[in-house]
Amino acid sequence: MDHRLYFLLTRAQRRMADAATAGLADLGVTPTQAGALFAIRPGEGITINALAQALDLAQSAASGLAQRLDRLGLLERDVDPVDARTRCLRLSPRAQSVRAQALQRTHAFNQAMAGDLSPAELEIVARWLNSLTHSFPQRQTQ
Repeated sequence: MDHRLYFLLTRAQRRMADAATAGLADLGVTPTQAGALFAIRPGEGITINALAQALDLAQSAASGLAQRLDRLGLLERDVDPVDARTRCLRLSPRAQSVRAQALQRTHAFNQAMAGDLSPAELEIVARWLNSLTHSFPQRQTQ
């Protein structure tokens, strides 16, 4: 068995990213854009900083992502009720439909990735992936 973990993880990530991109293409969103729609709950708003935290992105990357979603007609921007200097991102009516469809597909994709792993095996994989996230610091780019 091949134990080159970095290579295996990178290869798997590329193939999963390609499959996720293809699975959402007809909705007109990328996996990252769908992730942003998942982070914004229907009927609620989120700030750019909160979006960046939810998606583990730099604030500048989250801002660009929000701009792209805005251009696609998937976001509405309101004044944050807590801080009038801040904008709050909300899902547009169209985004709510796209979000619901993308969520169904993402659940199916996650089930396909889990394959025939037992719940105990799935727990080990999830714990390992989370430990990698915490073992290596996030790049600090703004």
